[in-house]
Amino acid sequence: MTVRVRRAFDFDAAPEQIWEFISDPINRAESISVVEDFDVGSDNRVTWHINLPIPLLDSTAKVRTEDVERDPPHYVKFVGRSRVMQVTGEHTIEERDGGCRLVNEFTVEGRLPGVERYFKRNLDRELDNLEAALRESVEAAR
Repeated sequence: MTVRVRRAFDFDAAPEQIWEFISDPINRAESISVVEDFDVGSDNRVTWHINLPIPLLDSTAKVRTEDVERDPPHYVKFVGRSRVMQVTGEHTIEERDGGCRLVNEFTVEGRLPGVERYFKRNLDRELDNLEAALRESVEAAR
């Protein structure tokens, strides 16, 4: 089973301001509650150390993420791979009158029992975390 979620957030901010946040893999890692720590590599590569509350995972798992497509300031796609799961995230910024819309699409494919079930129940909450961090960033820049 694959879990897919698509959500859009509207902002009274310039697309470049949203791009500055969402294109930074560190900001994305810090917004995810199950990422306990992360290591920054080169070329927009970040290794997440995730802790999922599932029975077959008794320690943190490393998810090696990298941006695979970038079209500044409109689109970034990243892929994360591990023995536990594969995650793909796409962020598209659309200009709107006086602001912009950020469309977020995530796909999670579990490689251990319980991973997809966890994300099916919790991926919306993770997107709430991302939205809150983005709104905080927009407010801080004003």
